[in-house]
Amino acid sequence: MLSKGFRHTIQPSSHLLAPFSLIATENLLTLFFSTFNTFNTNTQRRSLHKMASSSSSSSDSNPHHFNYFVIGGGSGGMASARRAASYKAKTALVEMARMGGTCVNVGCVPKKVMWNCAEIADTLHHAHEYGFDIKAVPFHWGKIKASRDAYIARLNGIYHKNLENSGITELHGKAKLVGNKKVLVNGVEYTADHILIATGGRPKVPNVPGAEYGITSDGFFELPELPKKVAVLGAGYIAIELAGILNHLGSDVSLFIRYDEFLRNFDAMLRQTLAEEMKGQGLKVVPHTVAKELTKDKDGKITLHTEDGKSYEGFDTLIWAVGRTPNVEDLGLEENGIKLNEKGYIQVDEYQNTTAEGVHALGDVCGHIELTPVAIAAGRRLSNRLFDGKKDSKLDYNLVPSIIFSHPPIGTTGLTEEAARKKYGDANIKVYTSKFVNMFYSVCEKKKQDRYETGLLAPRGKNCRTTFDWYWF
Repeated sequence: MLSKGFRHTIQPSSHLLAPFSLIATENLLTLFFSTFNTFNTNTQRRSLHKMASSSSSSSDSNPHHFNYFVIGGGSGGMASARRAASYKAKTALVEMARMGGTCVNVGCVPKKVMWNCAEIADTLHHAHEYGFDIKAVPFHWGKIKASRDAYIARLNGIYHKNLENSGITELHGKAKLVGNKKVLVNGVEYTADHILIATGGRPKVPNVPGAEYGITSDGFFELPELPKKVAVLGAGYIAIELAGILNHLGSDVSLFIRYDEFLRNFDAMLRQTLAEEMKGQGLKVVPHTVAKELTKDKDGKITLHTEDGKSYEGFDTLIWAVGRTPNVEDLGLEENGIKLNEKGYIQVDEYQNTTAEGVHALGDVCGHIELTPVAIAAGRRLSNRLFDGKKDSKLDYNLVPSIIFSHPPIGTTGLTEEAARKKYGDANIKVYTSKFVNMFYSVCEKKKQDRYETGLLAPRGKNCRTTFDWYWF
């Protein structure tokens, strides 16, 4: 539960993008979008650049030629396509699955619905301390699942309508590059002045015997009922969020992590305090665990066998949350001069250009800060450059804030303390921390604290570590 009305504003130093505000309200996305508003200045402006207009008119006579051909109907592809169309660029978008991509269908949106559900469950535990005489309240997983799925279906429809309203040609099918600025969809060849690849990513499943007995985060949203006993394997934000949701809704949850701590890329204060709180909520964290095999008995219960010879049994559900991989297969990338990096992501420069002329890529398929607002901002900037004459338009990937919808939620931006000390030296870093009891718990038997941390570059007194780690209980 968040403190009400607590606001902290940091004025920018010479290298900051803009003033950065944190407002503790029920919706932590305030933190996220306060910064991304600076990326999307003049988003409502719809100027008609001569370059786009003349290019569009030249392609109108050919129904299979476009100024802009977008492969992928997720947040990044959709945002870029609509921005291009606003500049009168003749635009097409192809999607092979549900419109909206990961975020809308199996990511941010349904996850936030379930996080809200879990927060309500937690609040009910404190209702008696606020004077409400609430007895045992039954929870119906099927009810929230049906409501959530209906909401997602409405969003899918809105995405289709947005394409229509923007004058974008919508195609459904598998796209493949088949030559210089050529794309094949459902046996029909299209050409384009510019092609954008925004095909996103998908959850990884480790190559171990019995891996098929587990599900991924995608499968989490297909569960017909709340599992009684759950194993979650992974140490990133997806693992933490799903484990927290299930734990708050009443599942017996064990979180298996490879090292001694989860969220190892986040500030120590954040991950250590969160671990302490989640363990206090009954979540079991099992460190130094590497899956070797999964087996299933005749009753459908799953047993996890680990590399160190141990076995953990009796799970109704096991969730793989061990990372994500880009959707680059069967796109004809390498055959058309588009290089991938060592991890299989599409290589792009700072302007989202691939190694093939006229072909661009952004979002999760590039593996650089895999967050929805990042893909949206990058997509719009790219279209500004290509179709509105803004030759220097690009996304600055520095100081991007991130939020984890854990229980409690956390938010941060900038360098971690460890990274700041390594970059600037211990003598140049001053770290300030604070903690206080959240007012929600002022009348509760168990007091919980909010925690805050920031850092300064000591010699100049400027925000160097521009890290603002917030921890809400």
